[in-house]
Amino acid sequence: MKDKSFYGYVASGLNKAEDLNCAETMLHAANRAYGLGLSPESLKLAAGFGGGMGFEGLCGVLTGGSMVLSAMFVQQRGHESELIKQLNREFVDAFRARMNSVDCAPLKDLWRKDDVGCLPVILEGAELLQRIIDRELAAKSR
Repeated sequence: MKDKSFYGYVASGLNKAEDLNCAETMLHAANRAYGLGLSPESLKLAAGFGGGMGFEGLCGVLTGGSMVLSAMFVQQRGHESELIKQLNREFVDAFRARMNSVDCAPLKDLWRKDDVGCLPVILEGAELLQRIIDRELAAKSR
């Protein structure tokens, strides 16, 4: 049985405790909360997406979240169904509506704190993503 929810792992300060960037935090937290069984090699794939892919572009919370959705709702490849596109769009649209941007630079200006880094942004994204995941898992179990 899982110890914490996805949001709970993010809220516990996983990013600072393990020196993870925003994308890594999303993927590591989901791996633990949902028992995804991702190997350390697989988890490393999120490294290059933090800090808006290193140039303050698309927020790593979104790219990491997309990795989580893919790990959970894609069987083998993205072209197999429209579901991953729909879930990504829903996540990005909800994030944009809540945070007023999807790009790292303006998000950092508005939300980043010296003591916790981008945790406020990661928490908002984690809450939105968990709602989507919980709904989809409930629908699959019916």
